[in-house]
Amino acid sequence: VQLQASGGGLVQAGGSLRLSCAASGRSFSDGTMAWFRQGPGKEREFVASIRWSGGNTNTAYADSVKGRFTISRNAAKTTAFLQMNSLKPENTAVYFCAARGGYLISSRLRVESDYNYWGQGTLVTVSS
Repeated sequence: VQLQASGGGLVQAGGSLRLSCAASGRSFSDGTMAWFRQGPGKEREFVASIRWSGGNTNTAYADSVKGRFTISRNAAKTTAFLQMNSLKPENTAVYFCAARGGYLISSRLRVESDYNYWGQGTLVTVSS
């Protein structure tokens, strides 16, 4: 499985961007996809996740992005999206997508080692 992240770029504070993460090689009947980010001089951190099993889908967000970012996926279960609104300069980072088969329990969503597949990252720069 390969993950391809795209959609990053330069945006002014208050603006919006939509990131995409496309999985090639398989789709996940049950799965978890997530976004992490690494800002300048910072450690990589969890941003948001979406997980699904059967007809059940759940999302989770870091507190810092709740109400501004929305994660979703396509019906084919191959692509995850991150809609980012009201962007702030502190959101500047390389955004990475991650995925795994199976419905990850909530206590493990932020654990990077629980994800089997990672994309290459896409740079988001928010100017003030």
